[in-house]
Amino acid sequence: MELVQRQDSAAFALLLDRHLAPLGRFLYRFCGSAADADELAQESFLRIWKEASRWQPNRVRFTTWLYRIGRNLAIDRHRRRRELTGEAIPEAVDDADPASVLEAEDRRRRVRAAIDGLPERQRSALLLCHFQGFSNQEAADILEVSVDALESLLSRARRALKTSLRTLVEGVAS
Repeated sequence: MELVQRQDSAAFALLLDRHLAPLGRFLYRFCGSAADADELAQESFLRIWKEASRWQPNRVRFTTWLYRIGRNLAIDRHRRRRELTGEAIPEAVDDADPASVLEAEDRRRRVRAAIDGLPERQRSALLLCHFQGFSNQEAADILEVSVDALESLLSRARRALKTSLRTLVEGVAS
């Protein structure tokens, strides 16, 4: 990243190779759209390139800074869409298995709706820790909260999801 701060395009390409796909996966889980996730990931790296001088290696890890930028861009986009349409972001469609696509899509839709229904900070904490594999400390740094506050967010998110998805689990069990 120090080379990127000096506008070294080869170093920037290396960062892209290492971090674009994981950031894209996080953003996809956050917003539910592959096209939006790709665009947001690219926009995040554009910001990294343009604002490289703002990164302080002694203050924050590069991945923490990158995911914070991506998350903030996704939140901004989500808020703009809600203001414009008054609707939630549309679901991504996966048609890999035609025989069970309706059942799987319904289950994905319900889980996605439950996750989308969480308050933004709970949703972010859940996605960072459970889907992206960040440690509690790393996720807390990205969200700019203490580890205790992050654990509280995760606990509340799990409780809310358990309540929200209880009917889905009961339906599968019967």
